[in-house]
Amino acid sequence: MKKKLFIFSNESISVEDGKFYCDNLDLKSTPEGLNKKFEVNLLGRKSIKKRSHEIKIKRTKVFNNIFSYLSEVKSASKNKDCKFLIISISPYTFLISIFLKILGQKPIVYLRSDGYGEYKAILGKIGPLIYHFMFSITGAISNLISCRDYILRGKKGKLISPSQLDSVWLRQPKNIEIKNFKLLYVGRIRVEKGIFALSELIRNKRDISLTIIGAEKGSSNKINQSNIKILPTQSNKTKLIKHYDDNNIFVLPSFTEGHPMVLLEALARRRPVVIFDDIKYVIGDKKGIFVTKRNFLSFLGTLNNIKKNYKKIQKDMKKNKLPTNKEFIEKFIKLIDDFN
Repeated sequence: MKKKLFIFSNESISVEDGKFYCDNLDLKSTPEGLNKKFEVNLLGRKSIKKRSHEIKIKRTKVFNNIFSYLSEVKSASKNKDCKFLIISISPYTFLISIFLKILGQKPIVYLRSDGYGEYKAILGKIGPLIYHFMFSITGAISNLISCRDYILRGKKGKLISPSQLDSVWLRQPKNIEIKNFKLLYVGRIRVEKGIFALSELIRNKRDISLTIIGAEKGSSNKINQSNIKILPTQSNKTKLIKHYDDNNIFVLPSFTEGHPMVLLEALARRRPVVIFDDIKYVIGDKKGIFVTKRNFLSFLGTLNNIKKNYKKIQKDMKKNKLPTNKEFIEKFIKLIDDFN
């Protein structure tokens, strides 16, 4: 008999015809992967608008407010011989971690990104102070798993390398040559993702086009430029891979990141990646990632360097050893089992 695993998330989940949907692909694939070993119960906030990716976890519940959420947490805590996993630290999940502590439980907290950087990008100078308060308390009462060592800020925790890659992603990519710069960005259209800063950087640049995959309802109206095409979030893997293959350079303009899945996707399709110096720590030992500054001259110089050496860069990218989703889930299961 499978051991129960309760997963608590701050992500918004929509409900339609008895099915559940989210925008963050990690919230879909990670619980589904862990469900192979555990009896996963997924709890999240209810979204009023339709989300993109169907979550195939039958035991999913969503809540309109924190009080009904905490009531369900209390019921879940009564289960014997089960585990509690919190995905990311937010005001919601911070309260859940404290509530579980009061109820005599020690949750596992999975840190997918650097909250300090995210909160600064969203709230300004006060953001890191708010996150530090939540992180300090949560870290003291929980077992931590992180995708990066620096995210732990000296606290004890286990490391893991998230991945969505499978054999389909790792198939031989389409070979192309660069004439004009056809840039691709896949992700949410949010301030902290740097997409608005990127759009301003390439405004009125006719030889640079940008395709954005990730528009939520109403979000595409915030960017209106002739050289930018905005498309909805793509849940079909084959169609998403085609977008990578049809463009020649991937851009990740975020101000802060943890372990971005889209970076691995671009590397799997051997598309050179341009990032800004805010997140140069994501490079690790990977080939094909180029760092630039947030000004057009530096950005254009990086693009021209890639164009000049495109074939050599793609050849070097073949040497990258990329983690797979199978490896990620297997290690995640082991880490959860190891925590008492």
